[in-house]
Amino acid sequence: MNYQKYQRMYHPVHLENREWCDKIITHAPIWCSVDLRDGNQALYSPMTIDEKIEFFEYLVKLGFKEIEVGFPAASGTEFDFIRRLIDENRIPDDVSIQVLTQAREHIISKTIEALKGAKNAIVHLYNSTSTVQRAIVFKKDKEEIKQIAVEGAKLVKELVESQLDGNIRYEYSPESFTCTEPEYAVEVVNAVAEVLKPTPEKKLIVNLPSTIEVATANVYADQIEYMCKHLNNRDSLIISVHAHNDRGTGVASSELALLAGADRVEGTLFGNGERTGNTDLVTVALNMFSQGIDPGLDLSNIDEAIAVFEKCNKIPIHSRHPYAGDMAYVAFSGSHQDAIKKSFDYFENMPDAKWANPYLTIDPSDIGRKYEPIMINSQSGKGGVSYVMENKYGYTIPKAMLPEFSAVINDLSDAKHTVLENEEIHDAFKNMYINIVEPIKIYSYKSNNDEASTTVTATIGYKGTISMIEGHGNGPLDALCAGLRKFFDLDFEICAYTEHALERSSSSKAATYIAIKYNDDEKVFWGVGVHENINTASIYALISAVNRMIVDEVE
Repeated sequence: MNYQKYQRMYHPVHLENREWCDKIITHAPIWCSVDLRDGNQALYSPMTIDEKIEFFEYLVKLGFKEIEVGFPAASGTEFDFIRRLIDENRIPDDVSIQVLTQAREHIISKTIEALKGAKNAIVHLYNSTSTVQRAIVFKKDKEEIKQIAVEGAKLVKELVESQLDGNIRYEYSPESFTCTEPEYAVEVVNAVAEVLKPTPEKKLIVNLPSTIEVATANVYADQIEYMCKHLNNRDSLIISVHAHNDRGTGVASSELALLAGADRVEGTLFGNGERTGNTDLVTVALNMFSQGIDPGLDLSNIDEAIAVFEKCNKIPIHSRHPYAGDMAYVAFSGSHQDAIKKSFDYFENMPDAKWANPYLTIDPSDIGRKYEPIMINSQSGKGGVSYVMENKYGYTIPKAMLPEFSAVINDLSDAKHTVLENEEIHDAFKNMYINIVEPIKIYSYKSNNDEASTTVTATIGYKGTISMIEGHGNGPLDALCAGLRKFFDLDFEICAYTEHALERSSSSKAATYIAIKYNDDEKVFWGVGVHENINTASIYALISAVNRMIVDEVE
């Protein structure tokens, strides 16, 4: 790989007394969705007007107050969509639509025409300022590039003031900011601001995009802090960031930019955008949510957001997407499954406790999801198997029994070379433990009590022969044990017993778990009985355990 053909494209910032690295995010920024412009232009099949309207209305529902709706001069669809929003009165009074324009006369004129009748709007003017753009694309020097920005700002202001009646605000972007010399970026922005005359009451949005992400996120933070400290009239400016994801750190760049003084974040739902995408606003917002900060966006139904996004954009959400992916709340690792389950159990009766889970940053239920370790594979352990059996089928498997059964499940998955479905896990449990009737089948039993003991008589089938057995003990289970020991010449004892109602499966059934072992051996054989009658369930559990012991002897 010829790495020597590459060089650093960004301009290092030498900050004295750097401040951003000692700060934390304490509140949500001003959000601006660019799904309908930057996101839309990056689609194989751009949205139709009806799809754009549906997406716009959903963005409003989520809580966005600033939405970039398009580039009116780019196409008839873009222009007509904006006109429909305005003419059909689809824009709430507390929402500002934002339109994008290059600093070119005919494009600016078309943009202003598209906004006639708008109550609240932002005109977003931009031109490229980077070293590469100046030298290769425009072949202009610094002064000429600055004049493009200044003349564009003059025309925008003139046409807004002469043709529009609404509350129109201004935004300026030195496009390719991350590849622009910081001192020159300050010079250009200050020159534009001198034209537009922002005030603390009507601020200029200064958008500083990483049009192409060329450095680590800390460099972007340095650039933002530098601009915040060197721009004129900072109290009359809203510093906005628009981070792309070329290096895979768009979210980190936006978060560090907020630490560095940015007030506003532009991005898209789930990170759609040119090349590798934009800042993922869902991730940034839920990152804040996970730290106890109100994100200012309603993401309580993440599946609805996914449905609208996938319908309008015609691209899928990755299964490993933070928060929204199908596997975001699925754990395969046994230790992870165990820790997650224990945390859920701990907080089950503590609704007011602060969230703390070793592997889940938020409670999935807060965004309409739930934790389901439904995919059990050979890497899974006791916690995942236990969770599936309890939450799907109602079986609270005793802790001492779990190692044996989870090992069986791991072997099954390993042999299959893929995950096991819930039904496969359930079937394995039933086939191995529940109401086992081979080689012994119990047809009926009767118990009689007197002051001294309990006598049980039972009819059983064994190797094709029906037999009657009898035993005496301090209860039906102990008495049946005695009868089985005598009949089969087995020297065993019950070493574990638990029972519970199968509430999740059927309120009329009970499950009983019994473990037996030889008196001179530590090997344990588990059996499970399920029946409407708890005593019968216990009998079935004992027979199941004895059957497993007998089969083990033969093997």
